[in-house]
Amino acid sequence: MITIRPARREDTEAIASMLEELDRFYGATDIEPRATTLAGIESALFTSPPAAYALLAWSDSSLIGIASYSFLWPAAGVTRSLYLKELYVTGRYRRKGVGSLLMQEILKTARAQNCSRVEWTTEVENADARQFYSLVGASLLDGKMLFRLTV
Repeated sequence: MITIRPARREDTEAIASMLEELDRFYGATDIEPRATTLAGIESALFTSPPAAYALLAWSDSSLIGIASYSFLWPAAGVTRSLYLKELYVTGRYRRKGVGSLLMQEILKTARAQNCSRVEWTTEVENADARQFYSLVGASLLDGKMLFRLTV
């Protein structure tokens, strides 16, 4: 049985392992020291106010998926939006409905927080993600470009 719930402080080690797997998925060969990762998770998720939030998908005691998000304001008018930063499911659980469960919980969270929309990006080369997002009813936005400054 798959369980979706918000991240808790006691999940920090499992989240760190999942984020290392995510980094390798995106091609990283140099993984941060575990202490740095743990401190980053603590700082982002478990301070007041938190910089981000995470929903976790569990199969028994194994972490199998994560959806991390933040809120942005303003969105349409004076509403806010939920920005989905990462949606990741570990390899052997892909195409088994875990991503859909995480996405359903993200939408539920957005509605509960009076968000007018949920937005995210994905890598152009990630055809599986693009197909999944299409299946959940998302549409690709024309006319938007992603910019980044490294600080």
